[in-house]
Amino acid sequence: MAVAKKTGPKKRPTPEKRDRQNRARAARNKATRSALKTAIKKARIGGTDREKVIRFAIKRVDQACAKGLLHKNNAARKKSQLMKLLNSVA
Repeated sequence: MAVAKKTGPKKRPTPEKRDRQNRARAARNKATRSALKTAIKKARIGGTDREKVIRFAIKRVDQACAKGLLHKNNAARKKSQLMKLLNSVA
């Protein structure tokens, strides 16, 4: 006869661990968001190798969307604006 498995209360992370995790995630998200904003600003300003800068900004938008920092429609709108900028340069 099989022995029934004991089911006790589920273990949950302590509030201190949850706080540490939240602070780490917030710092990571802030860094990614800041890098995204900087890349977009540099793309709008332009410079010597403007096409390369715009493509890098598009890459940052894709990364932020993949991480869940941007909604997919927001990311699509930003990429569209950057592509419009890229096509006006070329």
